Amino acid sequence: MAVYLITGGARSGKSTFAEDLACRLCPDSSGRCYIATAEVTDDEMKARIERHRERREGKFRTVEAPVELGKAITENSSKAGVILVDCLTVWTNNLLYYGKEEERGKLVAALKDSKCDVVLVTNETGMGIVPANELSRRFRDLAGFINQDVAAVSDTVVLMVCGLPLYVKGAAL
Repeated sequence: MAVYLITGGARSGKSTFAEDLACRLCPDSSGRCYIATAEVTDDEMKARIERHRERREGKFRTVEAPVELGKAITENSSKAGVILVDCLTVWTNNLLYYGKEEERGKLVAALKDSKCDVVLVTNETGMGIVPANELSRRFRDLAGFINQDVAAVSDTVVLMVCGLPLYVKGAAL
């Protein structure tokens, strides 16, 4: 089974590319599992989550895993043809908020042991300015380390730029 990491900046086309890839990897919609990491925290996030739900309506079975992502992958990989995780950046925020940074290692272990293909979406957070406060720097650093961990076990890494895929690791899809 293969691991695909899709990264890029905000509104670069990551989620749409990842959803299309998951549909190509598993043509049968009943075999597609979408693991959502976001939680409703305000009206804007509620609307954002709803847009994502509408876009994947009828295409994926959804599992919510705001913190225990490794566990969710392990529990679903034997009964899915593909798992799509959206997104590691929100998950990183959740780890900091709940004080569960140890979940990072569990994610990597689950990816290595997955029984199906896994597509993960993440933001590239290290190309901007250095954040002004300690918590923001901790977030940026943890996100960067998680992205490195996942990229190391990924077969393919795609950097999305302006809706275009740039293949950083592995063959073009």
